[in-house]
Amino acid sequence: MSDQVLTFENSLESLKNAYETLNEESLSILLDLYANNARFKDPFQEVYGREKISHVFLKMFEQLSDPHFVIKNIISKQPSAVFLWEFHFKLKRWNKDPISFSGVSWLEFNSANLVVSHQDFWDPSEGIYEHLPIIGPLMRGLKKLA
Repeated sequence: MSDQVLTFENSLESLKNAYETLNEESLSILLDLYANNARFKDPFQEVYGREKISHVFLKMFEQLSDPHFVIKNIISKQPSAVFLWEFHFKLKRWNKDPISFSGVSWLEFNSANLVVSHQDFWDPSEGIYEHLPIIGPLMRGLKKLA
């Protein structure tokens, strides 16, 4: 990232744009908006540091076709923000049909307006498990019983 100081508002807009245009080639642009020791947590993992966060996204690109985020809303009060998003993708291995689900990211920023903590909240049963060949019908059946 350049030596230019990011304002909180510019950081939010840059993050939104980085997520909505994210691909393997642009991953470094996204990572530049995270502090070196940033924490990333989602329903499957918790990692610390840009390099480990990079691995999370590279794994996503390995397993999914056409992954992309649409940021639907941003709620912020410095030094925190919430992104409400939709995630669209196709599973490379099993299901060729497009899948999408909604989630929320809770973001905390440092004094340089870089992300120091990113925690995603979303339902893995809706987002992934319902679309897998063996477990999918079971998950959908359990959902109907509830």
